[in-house]
Amino acid sequence: MNKEKACRECRYLIDEGDKCPNCSGTTFTTFWRGYVVILDSENSEIAKKMGITSNGKFALRLSR
Repeated sequence: MNKEKACRECRYLIDEGDKCPNCSGTTFTTFWRGYVVILDSENSEIAKKMGITSNGKFALRLSR
């Protein structure tokens, strides 16, 4: 069972807590599909296309 939740503001994935360490958002969903790990956000084409400006694990698609 996947216990990670995705921030609805930036799609950053976290295991626990009530505040996103990436954007300080406070709304999350456990209904997400797929993820991407960004290691070098400044030079990543995927990060640019997704609008991601920091490194970390991000959900590809949110639902609900």
